[in-house]
Amino acid sequence: MILGLDIGGANTKAASSDGCLAESIYMPLWKNAPLSEVLERYAELEPEAVAAVITGELADCFSSKSEGIESISSAVRKAFHCPVHFWGVGGFGSRELAGANWSASAALLAREIGDSLFVDMGSTTTDLIPIIGEPVAAHTDLLRLARGELVYMGMLRTNLGALLPSARICGESVPLSPEQFAISADVRLVLGEITADDYTCDTPDGAQKNRQAALRRLARAVCADLEEIGESGALAIARQVRERQHGILVDALERQAKRYGIYRALAAGIGEEIILEAASFLGMECILLSEKYGQKISEIFPAYAAAKLLAASSP
Repeated sequence: MILGLDIGGANTKAASSDGCLAESIYMPLWKNAPLSEVLERYAELEPEAVAAVITGELADCFSSKSEGIESISSAVRKAFHCPVHFWGVGGFGSRELAGANWSASAALLAREIGDSLFVDMGSTTTDLIPIIGEPVAAHTDLLRLARGELVYMGMLRTNLGALLPSARICGESVPLSPEQFAISADVRLVLGEITADDYTCDTPDGAQKNRQAALRRLARAVCADLEEIGESGALAIARQVRERQHGILVDALERQAKRYGIYRALAAGIGEEIILEAASFLGMECILLSEKYGQKISEIFPAYAAAKLLAASSP
């Protein structure tokens, strides 16, 4: 078995090259999460080899990205007693390891599907990677942000104040507080689009992951108690945030589609359905990777892609 790992700042994902293993563990590195213990647990599976991609170098427990890369890669090497290969933007052996998980996904899809726009929405960010023969995205997060190939908006962890300047509630336009009182997971929960089990990150207030608690957090986003604006007011905020996320994604898809003349999207991640909705709005063809590879694989696709790419390169 070849094991693929995608070690991010918030989540560590693992997949086997045969797809039998596919899981994600909430692992906030900035909170000193026990990464080494989790890696040692995977080592007990006795893989033949490990293929790893790293995106957790931006966690603010590290003073620099290079420190983050060194710390995470050292932990992986220490945990496993088999060959360990790191995928960078230039492939295995590349020194460009920072934020390279999208590159593994796009490289595999370039081989297996072909020219398209790979769109992967996770809990924190969304990647939009043009594939024309091969991935043609910029090599750093900074440049991908500038080119619209990385959108810092996710299904669960995005602060509402970063999405919506103001909401129309109770007959007034009310600015949202920039404090992290509520996140996109609260929006999706109260609208019935995720369950409490899908809320796989910390709540902003440390309270429960149920509908009532999420409604209270939404009210707090406009510095109110739920009793002040009522459930209808909290739901109004949620619907407007959802609409705003849809608009941001539509704009991002349209920008890449026009730039590269690509009108087929490949949707992956826990936000697959949101991607499908945005692509359909633009009249783009959209292939859900869950339908080709399975839902669990779609949600942790970079880990699976790294494992498959290593398997394909092995003699």
